[in-house]
Amino acid sequence: MDKNTNLRTMPLGENKKNKSKGRELLINIKRHFPLYIMLLPCIASFIVFSYLPMVGLVLAFKEYKFNMGILGSPWVGLRYFKNFFLSYDAYRLVINTVVIGTIKTIFEFPFPIILALMLNEVRNERFKKLTQTISYLPNFISWVIIVTMLQRILAPDTGLLNQFKALLGGDPGTFYMMEEKYFYPIIFLSDLWKNMGWSSIIYLAAISGIDPTLYEAARIDGANKWREIWNVTLPGIRTTIGVLFIMGVGGIISSGYDQIYLLRTPGNMSLADTLDVYVVRVGLSGGQYGYGTAIGMIQGIVGLILVIICNKLSRKYTEVSIW
Repeated sequence: MDKNTNLRTMPLGENKKNKSKGRELLINIKRHFPLYIMLLPCIASFIVFSYLPMVGLVLAFKEYKFNMGILGSPWVGLRYFKNFFLSYDAYRLVINTVVIGTIKTIFEFPFPIILALMLNEVRNERFKKLTQTISYLPNFISWVIIVTMLQRILAPDTGLLNQFKALLGGDPGTFYMMEEKYFYPIIFLSDLWKNMGWSSIIYLAAISGIDPTLYEAARIDGANKWREIWNVTLPGIRTTIGVLFIMGVGGIISSGYDQIYLLRTPGNMSLADTLDVYVVRVGLSGGQYGYGTAIGMIQGIVGLILVIICNKLSRKYTEVSIW
């Protein structure tokens, strides 16, 4: 009898717990109703622009036909994945993508932190706001305009850089956009100039949340500015740095499309041909929608795996993780 009674009462206990959790959720929604309303556009944008398009991933396993649509097109299984890994260009595309992704994700990562630390030490509010505004502005300039500026600055003979070299007695005929050895520096410097100021906003916000009494205690202990930064500021934003780095690791397998496509020239084609450019060129321009979708799916899966691995290692060794 006791066993039967326990079996009968266990679901009732679970139901009570579920009801209590449901009540707590409703109470929180009522209490913070304006905040939930503000969250709705964000959720809607994720659904519309991030989750609904995932239905199109089925194209990676189908031979798309315009008259049949996505769902009606015939299945081809893993044909596109096999074709890509067996293709002659696969190795070169992956290497180029990983190199450029590493430049953008790893080598550029410290610079927004350094900029945020420098801005945090500026005491003249007017100068600080002006500097922040100037550093943010490039983020709102399209890559078309930036690459056009680079073409004018780096043009042979008439470019600003070559004219400066001529004044110093150098050769003004260097065509920087056509030579492979200048491709990676151009990628690095232009992307850094465009995104560094905007990326520093998060770190500045994290720094502003550090308790001021910690700085006062450090000064009492005789710490100079470098010690304050090293022992107070950086530990205070360690979680933010770790989370953003983990999220950024997934971008190693993605080089970005706009910048690379616009900077491609016959001279640097061997380095500028990446997966992102290849997907657009073959998938959209070439009409091979299934093949392009398969390559994009590979990038997404590899990026997710990298994030999971990095998150696990970070949680194990630094106790900082996304989940």
